[in-house]
Amino acid sequence: MSISRLSITSCLAAAGLSLASAAGAQVLSERNMPMSLAQEIAQATVAACAAKNFNVTATVVDRAGIVRAVLRADRAGPHTVDASRAKAYTAASARTATGAIAENAERNPAARHLASIQGFLLLGGGVPVKVGDEVIGAVGVGGAPGGHLDEECANAGIEAVKAKLR
Repeated sequence: MSISRLSITSCLAAAGLSLASAAGAQVLSERNMPMSLAQEIAQATVAACAAKNFNVTATVVDRAGIVRAVLRADRAGPHTVDASRAKAYTAASARTATGAIAENAERNPAARHLASIQGFLLLGGGVPVKVGDEVIGAVGVGGAPGGHLDEECANAGIEAVKAKLR
């Protein structure tokens, strides 16, 4: 057999082994945020803030940070739409509440660079939505007079659907 024919035969054999191991790989299964649940969380979140006389926007994203639901209170400022989306995206991506991320960035000089990531907003008000330990999405809130208050409303929205997070 010539060297080139031997090389081709070796490459084909290696490719065959690669395909065989890929065929035996398990399919990845992930839970994600359904639209109906996203709408419920957004409604409960805005209602929780309204009960405190805060006009906010709540955005709920799936595990990949893609928007599933947005609800803006009648008197919420226009900036609250973008802020709530960015907080939700940040919480889903980092799988951590944005208030904790912001605090960490203040204490840790290396973490300050997180603010440079496109789409991240290091302000309180973004909270991951979990089923057990698995993050299926996040809710972000913008418009209350402080990120800690946005975060309280986000937590209230998640708490309202807690029984459905299985």
